[in-house]
Amino acid sequence: MVYLLYYILFINLIGVIVMYADKQKARKNEYRIPEKTLWLVAVLGGAIGTTIGMKWFRHKTKHASFKWGFPALAIIWLGLLLYLS
Repeated sequence: MVYLLYYILFINLIGVIVMYADKQKARKNEYRIPEKTLWLVAVLGGAIGTTIGMKWFRHKTKHASFKWGFPALAIIWLGLLLYLS
């Protein structure tokens, strides 16, 4: 169970980082992180981190799939974690 906690903390940190990195790239008009990658991080357990990153950095908040999808996925992950603990 401890390893799962470490994994969840790590993948959510990655989630915040990729949202920040994509926001910075968007500001500089550079090649962006693919949306598939953002979703992959969220699905693999980083939904809480990507949701936090989306809110903190005001990034992807106008896209309905991100605006509603990331928080919904975060709730699913929280439920799963509570079930497993």
